[in-house]
Amino acid sequence: MMRSLYTAATGMEAQDLNISVISNNLANVNTTGFKKSRAEFQDLLYQTIREAGTPVVQGQDVPNGIQTGHGVRASATQKIFTQGDFRQTDNPLDLVIEGDGFFQIQMPDGQLGYSRDGAFKIDAEGNVVNSDGFYLEPQITIPEGAEGVAIGIDGTVVATVGGEAQQLGQITIARFINPAGLKNIGRNLMVQTTASGAPIGPGVPGLEGRGTIQQGYIEMSNVSVADEMVQMIVAQRAYEVNSKAISTSDQMLGIASSLKR
Repeated sequence: MMRSLYTAATGMEAQDLNISVISNNLANVNTTGFKKSRAEFQDLLYQTIREAGTPVVQGQDVPNGIQTGHGVRASATQKIFTQGDFRQTDNPLDLVIEGDGFFQIQMPDGQLGYSRDGAFKIDAEGNVVNSDGFYLEPQITIPEGAEGVAIGIDGTVVATVGGEAQQLGQITIARFINPAGLKNIGRNLMVQTTASGAPIGPGVPGLEGRGTIQQGYIEMSNVSVADEMVQMIVAQRAYEVNSKAISTSDQMLGIASSLKR
């Protein structure tokens, strides 16, 4: 059987994954704090028919060898952590991290999740929570009757209660040596893995390489629709070319099988 059939099939499978990644990026173009991903690929094993430098006669070697590849496979989906655009909301509980770092979210199972989504709310008990009702860590509680909440660039939370300023707590953020190694679990949350390493800190925003916090803004997705559409066109054409290679190989096999003595 012609190896080109299998080689081209791996190309189609790779572009199918590529389109899936691009589609997910486009689907989340309006997701707060979303970070786009990029599919990465590597070539497969090579069959060496003749080694380069093989002697042909005394004192003479062939300058080039003969190798045939066996296609392509996905090697990684790389998450890109470039800063998304900021959108002003004037909501005192909408926060962005300007720079490096993640908000810490206490999940129901006790595990910490990490997020760039700073669209926080207040629950019935005054606790600051995310859209799913998970607590911000460290936990901040807004007292009943608070007239206003101010959050400094260093994460200090102050509320005006009874005409007096009252400090409610300190928002800390975490950093990772390899944030691309974090595992996405949905709900705008990620969890640490052995690849990401343990979080550095957590600590005060603005110190030791951490970003600062800006109140009244949210961070938009860093997906560029124009870029993703271009990548989609490239992936579509690559898929078509690989399918054409399969069709051509099939025609060649048909010619060979129709030969008669």
